[in-house]
Amino acid sequence: MSKRDYYEVLEISKSASPEEIKKAYRKMAIKFHPDKNPGDSAAEEKFKEAAEAYEVLSDGNKKARYDQYGHAGMGGAAGGYGGGGFGGGMNMDDIFSQFGDIFGGHFGGGGGGSQRQQLRGSNLRVRIKLNLEEIVNGTTKTIKVKKMKLAPGATAKTCTTCHGSGVQIKVMNTMFGQIQTQAHCSTCQGIGKIADKIPAGANAQGLIKEDEEVTINIPAGAREGIQLSVRGKGNDAPFGGNPGDLLVVVEEEIDTTIKREGDNLHQELYVSFAEAALGTQKEIPTVGGKVKIKVDAGTQSGKILRLSGKGLPSIDSYGKGDMFVHINVWTPQRLSPDQKEFFENQIKNGEMMAEPSGKEKTFFDKVRDLFN
Repeated sequence: MSKRDYYEVLEISKSASPEEIKKAYRKMAIKFHPDKNPGDSAAEEKFKEAAEAYEVLSDGNKKARYDQYGHAGMGGAAGGYGGGGFGGGMNMDDIFSQFGDIFGGHFGGGGGGSQRQQLRGSNLRVRIKLNLEEIVNGTTKTIKVKKMKLAPGATAKTCTTCHGSGVQIKVMNTMFGQIQTQAHCSTCQGIGKIADKIPAGANAQGLIKEDEEVTINIPAGAREGIQLSVRGKGNDAPFGGNPGDLLVVVEEEIDTTIKREGDNLHQELYVSFAEAALGTQKEIPTVGGKVKIKVDAGTQSGKILRLSGKGLPSIDSYGKGDMFVHINVWTPQRLSPDQKEFFENQIKNGEMMAEPSGKEKTFFDKVRDLFN
């Protein structure tokens, strides 16, 4: 079954402001909340669907990626709730722990009136370097991360103070009668469980640090500084809670040949004096592979050739940037006796002299042309 458009799910337009997105999600969350629709599996699915839409549209980077590529661009790197490319299978506890504050005082925490705190592992952050080709086409990376994992044999038991509820209730006698207060259990910190058996080498929460390989799907158009989230691949939570996320920060590798300026790319091409005078064809590298370009006869040093659509895909809109090839005419530094005599004769005969026509473009003209 195809996934519905996130804007359709929240019944908003693409131009909706962050506050309008939050307001729309709150409306849907309250409408389909499990406490309001007990036993209604269809309402529960719509509740999860609204949470998935809000998780993407409330994040600037994810929203930009979704606006450009739709669901196809939200592969495993984007996190999510399962189905349609979203990995991790976020459950109801995830939603309440992440977005529970949006519901205000309308409902309790986990949908069933229980006050027990859902423990969640901490997030991990890693950096991944991408070259220009990987940025253009997208890629899959498998990396090794050190994370806290529940040690084999570690067990927990129900907290004897709160009997698993996660809360302590106190009754105080006052001049106005009895007042009942409720707070997180001081023994288990609201989790409802405490450590029972801790294997050697594990910490007090039964966790041990181990290496784990994680495969990350990076969509096309990723940029320097963009943060992707792989749900459930962070540190484990003690006592069987939900694991945290792996946050992947993208870094761009410096290319020695091609330089980037926004979505446009630049590179220099050296041609000999003879090639510039007679014209030639040259093969140059681009992020999509090598291409042949024509250098016209009489080309001057400093001329800029524009290859439309050979730049990077835009993350903010459809289409791609351009590739600009800067021509440099290479002047030979050493001449053979015959070559030297040839050029001397040309000068004596008044040939091959610099004769500007007045139509040549200045440096500032060329810069202005780049942006027109």
